[in-house]
Amino acid sequence: MSNLDKRVAELAAKYHPLAIEILKEAIRIPADYVDRPVEQGGDPRCGTSNHEFPRLDYLRRRIVEIGAVRRPEDVDFDAFGNLVWTVSDPSDGIPADQKKVIYLDGHTDTVKPLRDVWLAKTNGGVDVYNGLIDRSKITKAMLEKELGWVPPETEWDNLLFGRGSADQLGGVIAQIVASKIMLELAPEGALKGVIVRSYATVCEEDNDGAGPMYVMRNVLPGAKPELIPDVVILTDSTGDAKKGALGIYRGQRGRMQIEVTVTGRSSHGSMPWMGLNPLEYGGAIIKEAAEKYEKRDGFLDNPFLGHGTRTASWATLDSPSDCAVPARFVFRFDRRLTIGETPEQAVKDVENLSSVAAARAAGLEVEVAIPVYPDASWKGYVLNNPQIYLGWVTPEDHPAIKAAVTSYEGVVSPHVNGKQNEGGFIPKEPRVDRWIFSTDGVGYPVPKDDTSIPVTASKNWVVSGAYKHPAMFGFAPGIEQNTHKIAECVDVREVRHAVAFLARFPSVFAAGQ
Repeated sequence: MSNLDKRVAELAAKYHPLAIEILKEAIRIPADYVDRPVEQGGDPRCGTSNHEFPRLDYLRRRIVEIGAVRRPEDVDFDAFGNLVWTVSDPSDGIPADQKKVIYLDGHTDTVKPLRDVWLAKTNGGVDVYNGLIDRSKITKAMLEKELGWVPPETEWDNLLFGRGSADQLGGVIAQIVASKIMLELAPEGALKGVIVRSYATVCEEDNDGAGPMYVMRNVLPGAKPELIPDVVILTDSTGDAKKGALGIYRGQRGRMQIEVTVTGRSSHGSMPWMGLNPLEYGGAIIKEAAEKYEKRDGFLDNPFLGHGTRTASWATLDSPSDCAVPARFVFRFDRRLTIGETPEQAVKDVENLSSVAAARAAGLEVEVAIPVYPDASWKGYVLNNPQIYLGWVTPEDHPAIKAAVTSYEGVVSPHVNGKQNEGGFIPKEPRVDRWIFSTDGVGYPVPKDDTSIPVTASKNWVVSGAYKHPAMFGFAPGIEQNTHKIAECVDVREVRHAVAFLARFPSVFAAGQ
């Protein structure tokens, strides 16, 4: 253990209570807005995608107050609404254009809170915003039914409950406290040769990678080297219910939305022969698509990322009444793309279903398309991006992954005793793996022939097929199988070690180049 490893770990422990204080408040803040009338500044969707401002404004103020930036002007919002802050050591004698640039990226929005459901299922023991209310009202059986991983009851005091605790406010707060530690330890080399640029992004739950998509489209084209990342660390939860917490995740499948619109002819329900029923024909399309997926017909597999998937995920029906043949049925497939699968082929696979041909032959219109994300961010910015989110993999032998393993061994391994594949404990040995779900990482790949972003060879970006992206990996508190769940929670011990890792990685990476 180097002296800097020791100092980083000491400060991560020292500032652990501060991290938990900020995390609790970041989870709680929407409670001040969701029940307040709109005319009095309320927002029933506060904290969800495109409604993050109160949380972000709080985090911006705390970043300044706790000294996580050198100057207040080092943290601000970009035009999309992402909160951005930067730390570096201007006295390290290394020109800015020669420093390694590390992005820390975590999203600040959550899925729908479902407050009443939380209270009902936890018997009033846990509130979605205020966390644990009465421990005596929650049982291990209840938590095990709702969650993927629950530690032994003797360790429940380490659990922090609330929407966003695991996905992924714990990671964002780890970025903030790590920034404070890096600045404090700059005289000891924690920021030597690096620029650490942190993003607390918006709209990820609705539109994966929207924050970095904005950056890749509007910030990096023509940018100076000191803005272009060598490495991106994604702070979305990297724990697994069986394999262990705090994995180093170096890839994920892509995903896309495929929207099918079936338009028929409405009629009175007593005379269905007068109509063309889009619900019935559309149901046949969904059924055939599910059967083909069950047989893995048209799906590829990859030993690292897993196989591609397709499932019906959303629908809406236009009908004059519940006693009529509907006029139109619109539904979507969530399609996860593994290596070798393309969005174009995924759409063709749906177009080529025999049930689609049957609907058209019967006189219905069937449109298969990729929807565009239309909603504005809290700042009013509309990306209008097709809902295609590209997968990515960083090779295990990339210097960024090697530096991640070294960092873990320096500041996490000496302080934990867990074993891999024995539940959601923090393992002593670093675990290099991949996500099951999707992250902000999908926003970083660009066409490999794109020359608008001046990427030099020294940046060592990854080229994969027709795309390129900065080296990326994930490291953050939270168990993946506990996200989006009732009684979502995070083990706060993971937050401490995530802070230490994020504070140590930049100097390890820079020293290894």
